[in-house]
Amino acid sequence: MSAAGSTQDGSTAGGTGRVVVIGSGFGGYFAARRLRRQGLDVTVLSATDGMVYAPLLPDVAVGAVDPRSAVVPLTGTLGRARIVRGRADGVDLDARQVHYTGADGSTADLPYDRLLLAPGSVTRLLDIPGLADHAIGLKTVTEALYLRDHVLGRIEAASAMDDPDRRRAALTFVVVGAGYAGTELVAQMARMTGQLLPLHPRIRPGELRWFLVDVAPAVMPELGSRLGEDALQLLRRRGVDVRLKTSVQRVTADRVTLTDGTELDCTTVVWCAGVTGNPLVSSLGLPTSKGRLVVGADLTVPGHPELFAIGDAAAVPDLTKDPDRDGHRPLCPPTAQHAMRQATAAARNIAASLGRGRARPYHHHDLGLVVDLGGPDAAATPLGLHLAGRTAKVVTRGYHLYALPTVRRRARVAADWALAGPLPDDVSFGAVDRDEALITTAEADRP
Repeated sequence: MSAAGSTQDGSTAGGTGRVVVIGSGFGGYFAARRLRRQGLDVTVLSATDGMVYAPLLPDVAVGAVDPRSAVVPLTGTLGRARIVRGRADGVDLDARQVHYTGADGSTADLPYDRLLLAPGSVTRLLDIPGLADHAIGLKTVTEALYLRDHVLGRIEAASAMDDPDRRRAALTFVVVGAGYAGTELVAQMARMTGQLLPLHPRIRPGELRWFLVDVAPAVMPELGSRLGEDALQLLRRRGVDVRLKTSVQRVTADRVTLTDGTELDCTTVVWCAGVTGNPLVSSLGLPTSKGRLVVGADLTVPGHPELFAIGDAAAVPDLTKDPDRDGHRPLCPPTAQHAMRQATAAARNIAASLGRGRARPYHHHDLGLVVDLGGPDAAATPLGLHLAGRTAKVVTRGYHLYALPTVRRRARVAADWALAGPLPDDVSFGAVDRDEALITTAEADRP
């Protein structure tokens, strides 16, 4: 289907054209905002009315940032874009329609002239017995809130326990995944729980145990060996037992078995061991690479000039890197930094395909990485520099404030950081249901 006055491929000579954006993460949100500023007819299909600024989830989990500050509402910040609450079930490429299930369970179709796929990724679950039933994820604010409430509740419960086995299980926390999310989380949580111990005099410091587990040989290898080793030493100073080249073999309600043979009495497992492509991508029947949709440098899908993809859903060639002997370029890493900039490029190229402006290939030199390790500690690699400690902390927080899309959210997050003390203001939320917190992980691999 095409709009009135459109050409056969859906383009218009100065007309608007219907643009549907699937997803409201970094890619979808920033693309929709840019498209609306260009005066296009934009519909955003999203399961929620908010863009979660995921790098702040560890801050939410330790109480340093209010959960509302970490979510940017779609309504009111995307101009006159139409917001449709629902989940995409499939795409009819021939009819140019998106099939979706609405928030009320009803099904409907969204016609489009241009479609931008930015559905993000889902938690990558491995076939580990008990993992889906007992692990907590860290991809949503709900999960971060539940985790915080759960950890604080475990400490409170342990302080009243006399049974040594139950007490040890309550005070043992296992985080799986030594990438950015897992390392940031365990660093900040270990610091916070250690500072809580004076409030629970019955708990001795040695009873509180944090474990970080990963099959990788290093912590955050993307930061480089020096900063990765610095982060490892920081974790160990905070009492974290880091187990590299190790994974989880089995999880039950009160025990975790590691592949190195270690058995831990444990009632808390947090799964931060990576993500995989959204099931919507595989349902299209189009070529993929490592679970991501193959696109050209202009972010269109080969053979489908009306279809664009960005972020975690797209295998975007990195034009800043040289091709290999077979002529294939490396892919852009699925980071927020690239998703935000691909959003700008996709919006420009979509507008160009509708007769507004000129399309250009996506080309972005990586600006580096930032990792908040809690307190005065951080690690950052801005423009190739390797920073640690307070200098890296300033760079890290400055980048996050810059990346937040509205002045109000920047002010709220800055105020949260300024007001956050060493101890959480609320000892317990008690408002997050366990099933709500586990749903992202438990349903991660379902279409």
